[in-house]
Amino acid sequence: MQVIEKIRRCEFTKLKKYLIYPFLVVSLIFVLGACSDQTKETTIPEKEVTETKENNAAKSDDTPTAQWSYEGDTGPEHWGELEPSFSACIQGNEQSPINIESSQVKTSKKLENIEIQYKPTPFSIINNGYTVLANAETPSNSIVVEGNEYKLVQFHFHTPSEHQFNGQHFDMELHLVHQDANGKLAVLGVMIEEGKENEKLASVWDVLPKDETEKDIFIKEPVDLQALLPSDQRSFHYNGSLTTPPCTEEVKWIVFEKPIEMSKEQIQAFQQIFPDNHRPVLNLNKREIIKN
Repeated sequence: MQVIEKIRRCEFTKLKKYLIYPFLVVSLIFVLGACSDQTKETTIPEKEVTETKENNAAKSDDTPTAQWSYEGDTGPEHWGELEPSFSACIQGNEQSPINIESSQVKTSKKLENIEIQYKPTPFSIINNGYTVLANAETPSNSIVVEGNEYKLVQFHFHTPSEHQFNGQHFDMELHLVHQDANGKLAVLGVMIEEGKENEKLASVWDVLPKDETEKDIFIKEPVDLQALLPSDQRSFHYNGSLTTPPCTEEVKWIVFEKPIEMSKEQIQAFQQIFPDNHRPVLNLNKREIIKN
């Protein structure tokens, strides 16, 4: 609009001078030429305007949400490149999962047994696009590790198992995620192998969401996590991280040596939803694996 107004003013000035001062006709020609040039210089082609708007719109989003996955360009090997907050995924020195090699395990009689304080509790589950995750409806479950209490927050599943024992995967792995009063995490890892039907998880599998969910699905009956754990609770302890972005470290891992069982049908039901949602094992580096 400013350009058009300038042209109008220019043309009005030209006309006025042309009527009142005939001897300035030559000057008016030069004025018109100048106005024309000015119009050309200040008018931006429509294509350039559109591109500028698109570029500005792209730049205005300063906080994009990085999309990650378990394959391709957004798979585990690229997680650390997707977003600055994911940098630990490639720069961290204490990443999980790991291969628990028998020759590298140290036995310690000084390592305190963990105290597991679970009881039947109501849960709700969701499919978050990465796994089936169960959220505790009450803070009634906890563990005590090295004298520090951690409250159970949620549990979820991976297939195949993320941790390996002597280079071998299990069919699935259960992670029970706990948090203390300071926000520090402790995770119990339970290997799952094919066997008889797991009745303790039947109520969860009855409502297993096949598609990503927007709302929680409440499980009809309380889940007895204590009865779900292996009766032999010998375990491996090491310092690690979350196994999904942002791969936060300083996570205490307790991985049970003995697996639990699920039926072939139960395992396949999960794998039909998530054919592969595991992160490959990472280097142990200088960490120790302690067995109680």
